[in-house]
Amino acid sequence: MNYLSFFFSSLLSMKKKKIFKWLWIAFFIYIIGGVALYFLQDRILFHPVRLKRDHNYNFSEPHKDISIPINKKDTMNLVDFSSTDTITKGVVLYFHGNKRNISWYANYIPYFTKHGYEVLMIDYPGYGKSTGKLTEQKLYDWALEAYKMAHTRFSADSIIIYGKSMGTGIAAQLASIRDCKRVILETPYYDFPSVISHYLPIYPVKWMLHYYLPTNIYLKNVSAPITIFQGTKDRIVTYKNAKRLKPLLKTGDEFITVKGAGHNNLFKYKEVAGKLDSLLRL
Repeated sequence: MNYLSFFFSSLLSMKKKKIFKWLWIAFFIYIIGGVALYFLQDRILFHPVRLKRDHNYNFSEPHKDISIPINKKDTMNLVDFSSTDTITKGVVLYFHGNKRNISWYANYIPYFTKHGYEVLMIDYPGYGKSTGKLTEQKLYDWALEAYKMAHTRFSADSIIIYGKSMGTGIAAQLASIRDCKRVILETPYYDFPSVISHYLPIYPVKWMLHYYLPTNIYLKNVSAPITIFQGTKDRIVTYKNAKRLKPLLKTGDEFITVKGAGHNNLFKYKEVAGKLDSLLRL
């Protein structure tokens, strides 16, 4: 009996030590992951492709390549795509997503220019030919600079603010402080922490991120009509996340659900291209 008792006691002790060991390993991995998220979050969240200053864009659409020195370190690069219609009736301020640079998003330009709209698209700090350190405040400041540039030639009721993915928070913030004809958001998020928390629920992401981009707060202060496009199969910004914005919309705003659409293929669906055409004809 004593031998059996000793055996089971030893076995239990070994199991406890093993469990304790694995708990320490898990805790260590958790801490390392948290440190990496905090200090390397720019590399995790943003995926810019830099271009040399003398790079020549080969867009088929008529355009102007513009660089605006902000200070000694920061230069904002943007491309002004011209209307391909017989008249120019307004301008679209297009704020793109977190990948690559303007070149990656230029394929969407004809959807706007064919309806008589110019398109101003900026590259964020560190993207394309833009230089400087990326911060949330700088995203807002540069968006405002683009608006002021557009407003020198177009009245507010001829300016459409368009945001795609990461750019939706920037677009919403700008529209909350400046008048415009309409706001169009493609695959928007409630706020940045809620997107990251979906993938890393074990971390207190809200307190760890340097970027908040609270679209939910900004939309409450937007007086212009708002149209949202969101796919049900979006694996980057989930439909559940984007749908949280729906109760914040005012009378006349639209939340358009695109069944089966993912994060980067909404324009393959006729209802999206058709709806955008109808909005730009107004």
